[in-house]
Amino acid sequence: MGRTPRPLFLARGTYRQRRLRDAARLLPILGGFLWMIPLLWPRGADGQLVSVVLLYIFGVWAGLTLLAFVLSRILREDQDQPPEDS
Repeated sequence: MGRTPRPLFLARGTYRQRRLRDAARLLPILGGFLWMIPLLWPRGADGQLVSVVLLYIFGVWAGLTLLAFVLSRILREDQDQPPEDS
């Protein structure tokens, strides 16, 4: 009973860094779902052309690569800064 209560909220920097790490961990799952979308497209004479599907898959791959690069840069910048004392 004599303990001081812990703060309910994390510091902004720590919270932001944890959420960015969570986003980076979810990128492969997001990529898997996005790559499965062409399986839902109609097939046959009325379906999508193979070239459209390949462009979509390449676009998803390029987008995920760019997003991973941006997240890694942001996380690296956060690591380089000294921790805030509160």
